[in-house]
Amino acid sequence: MLLDIHRYSFATYKKELSALFALTLPMLLSQVAQIGTGFVDTVMAGGAGKEDLAAVALGSSLFATVYVTLMGVMTALNPMIAQQFGSVSKGAARSHEIGELGRQGLWYGVAMGVLGMAIMWLAIAPFRSFFALSDYTLQITEQYLRFVGLAMPAAMIHRSLHAYASSLNKPNVIMWVSWLCFFLNIPLNWIFVYGKFGMPALGGAGCGLATAIVFWVNAIVLGAYVARGKYFKPFGLMDKFSLPNFRLFKDITRLGIPIGLSFFVEVSLFTCIMFLVAKLPANTEDYVAAQQVVISLTGIIYMIPQSIGIASTVQVGIAIGKKNFAKARYISGVSVATAALISLLTAAFLVLLRTPLAQMYTDDLTVIGIASGIILFAAAFQLVDAVQCVASYALRGYKVTTMPMVIHLVAFWGCGLIPGYALAFYFDMGIYGFWTALVVSLAVAAVFLLWYLQKHSQKALGKVV
Repeated sequence: MLLDIHRYSFATYKKELSALFALTLPMLLSQVAQIGTGFVDTVMAGGAGKEDLAAVALGSSLFATVYVTLMGVMTALNPMIAQQFGSVSKGAARSHEIGELGRQGLWYGVAMGVLGMAIMWLAIAPFRSFFALSDYTLQITEQYLRFVGLAMPAAMIHRSLHAYASSLNKPNVIMWVSWLCFFLNIPLNWIFVYGKFGMPALGGAGCGLATAIVFWVNAIVLGAYVARGKYFKPFGLMDKFSLPNFRLFKDITRLGIPIGLSFFVEVSLFTCIMFLVAKLPANTEDYVAAQQVVISLTGIIYMIPQSIGIASTVQVGIAIGKKNFAKARYISGVSVATAALISLLTAAFLVLLRTPLAQMYTDDLTVIGIASGIILFAAAFQLVDAVQCVASYALRGYKVTTMPMVIHLVAFWGCGLIPGYALAFYFDMGIYGFWTALVVSLAVAAVFLLWYLQKHSQKALGKVV
């Protein structure tokens, strides 16, 4: 059977599921808190007006594209640290080597963050020339991009600390810090968007300023905890100062670039759809606002398979570090099966509550009507999205990154973006053409990623001595 899910007893399944969930649950709660900041941004911007919501939709789409792409590159640290951590018990690695990898991860995060900030600011001029929107919407979008660009260095430093803590099986601290920042984001949005306590009312742009502050607080607090926590002491992250090691940077980049490109291909599909939706005729702001509502909602739900996937990367990596390839394969199967079962529940949730969910974001009846229709498409791809997500993360635990990138490229652009454009503009399906192609593209990705995980995990068993 697929990924040997049948080979062991139900008691073994429960044991591995328990270990997986011990890592997944804190990761999920931290991811929910982080994506919740985007939910707060959307709701606050919607309260300021339809044009503010459209501006935040466009600006946050670019931010998400750059952030997720660079975060993908940083994700290379997860299997690297996890495999070293697994090797410690086998005598193949020393604890202080993990600390050195963590220090280099911080340097790497700084470099990626500065790159991300530059990209955000350089994108301002093209935004003004590409979109035929009102002057007010473009002005708010520009201000949002200037503010949110400041978040990038902190975001990448946080991702390096995130990889360090989670790969050492200590995700709880990430969860608590993430929720602290989520609750901080609410009053900050209220203050800057609506101009409270003497601050100017920045409208949707205030969401960008709040996001920047929250990311810096997130990085500083998590860094302070990891630096002082007793559990992390033996690994020596803060024992000494290290200059950037460009040889190690090369290793991170070689593993991380395919992951980053894979993330980029996936998130750029949604970003390009957002930008193309802004080119649809008639009431542009209505389409853009509805698209943002559904993207925000599905982003929250996506955190479930993504958290399972991150946990599978760590668990698979540790098993491989211990040379237990049979366990790595079985963990992959448990992760995929669990995510698939949960996806059936999320699909039903979206279908049954699609209108009340849309009403959480806005009271504009036109936007609610469009968003409610799109949510049905989101429900349709829950199963295949969960499978493709977890399968790709499990492969990263094996340090396999190139083939998932190729599969994502073919599926998301070849079967999603290009056909979606044709359906939307040449077959007069409008925004629903994009979402039809999106369902197909995720299904293609799920089939081929699951097939490759099955193939590679079987091949890895031959390495057992």
